[in-house]
Amino acid sequence: MDALAGLLEGPRARGAFMIRACFDPPWAVRVEDRAPLTVMLMVRGDAWITPETGERIRLRAGDLAIARGPDPYTCGDAPDTTPQALILPGGECRYPDGGSLKGTMDLGVRTWGDRLDGSTVMLIGTYLMRGEINGRLLDALPPLLSLPSEVWECPLTPLLMEEIVRDEPAQEVVLDRLLDLLVIAALRAWFSRPEAEAPAWYRALADPVVGRVLRLLQDDPAHPWTVASLAAKAGVSRAALARRFTELVGEPPMSYLTAWRLALAADRLRDTEDTIGAIARQVGYGSAFALSSAFKRVYGRSPQEHRTRSA
Repeated sequence: MDALAGLLEGPRARGAFMIRACFDPPWAVRVEDRAPLTVMLMVRGDAWITPETGERIRLRAGDLAIARGPDPYTCGDAPDTTPQALILPGGECRYPDGGSLKGTMDLGVRTWGDRLDGSTVMLIGTYLMRGEINGRLLDALPPLLSLPSEVWECPLTPLLMEEIVRDEPAQEVVLDRLLDLLVIAALRAWFSRPEAEAPAWYRALADPVVGRVLRLLQDDPAHPWTVASLAAKAGVSRAALARRFTELVGEPPMSYLTAWRLALAADRLRDTEDTIGAIARQVGYGSAFALSSAFKRVYGRSPQEHRTRSA
C-alpha cells in the first residue's frame, strides 16, 4: 500500500448529508453541525467561508473547500452578511433565533435555498460521523482548506449535479460513493501542493529506514512484529530504529502499530459482519479478548459497542 492510499482509504460515507444550495445575495448560513468533514463545491457564483478562528477564504465557481469539524463557521455571499439560517447536528435547520426552518426553504429533491435558478449554487456533502473518516486523515488536515479551480479541475461536478437531484432506488448509496470519490480526488490534489502540511508519518515514508518499516507495518499489520524483527528488515539496530522512528513519526514503532491495528479494526467493525474474533486475527490480535481490551483502552468502548453505534 502506498502512502497516499493508506491515508485516503478511510472515507466511507454512510447516508451522508448532501444538498444543492441555491441563493441570491445577500445570504449567509451559520454551520454548527459539528460534522467531522464537510465538502463545499462552488458551481455558480461565489461565497466566503469564515471560520471562528483563522483566515477566511473566498470560493469562486469551480473552487472547492473542505472544512474539518467540529468548529463552527459561516458561509455567505460576503464576510459581514448576517446569517439567516443555522445548521445544527443531523442537518437540522433553524432560524438564528431558534425557530424551526423545516420545509421553509425546500426547493425539491436535496435542493435548498431561495430559488432554483439562484445566482449562487453550491454542492455540499457532509460526513455525519467521525468513524466514516480515517482518524489519521482528519488529524492531517487543517480546519479549512481550499482548492481553486485554476490548480484543480473537478471532474465529478457534472455527475454530481445530475445525481444529487435524482430520486431513485439506492440513490443515497450512489451519492455516498460519489462523495467519497470527490474527497479522495480533492485531497490527492491538495497533498501534492507545497502548502499542504502532511502528517509526520507521511513525511517519514521518504526516509530509507523508517519508510520501509512503515510500509511493512501498513501492508501486514497482522504479522507478529517486534522492534527486533523490524530492525532486521531495515538493516539497522533496534536502538537506532527506535530512536529514528520516534524522531520522525512522533511515537515508537509498536505504538504506531497498535494505533494502526485498532483503526483497521474500527473500520472492519463498521463495514463488515465479521466476528470480533475474526477481526482480531485479521489485524494481529490473538483473540477477541485481546482486541477488546486494547480497543476499549484506546476508544473508551468495547468493539461491540463501537459496532452498534456505527450502525
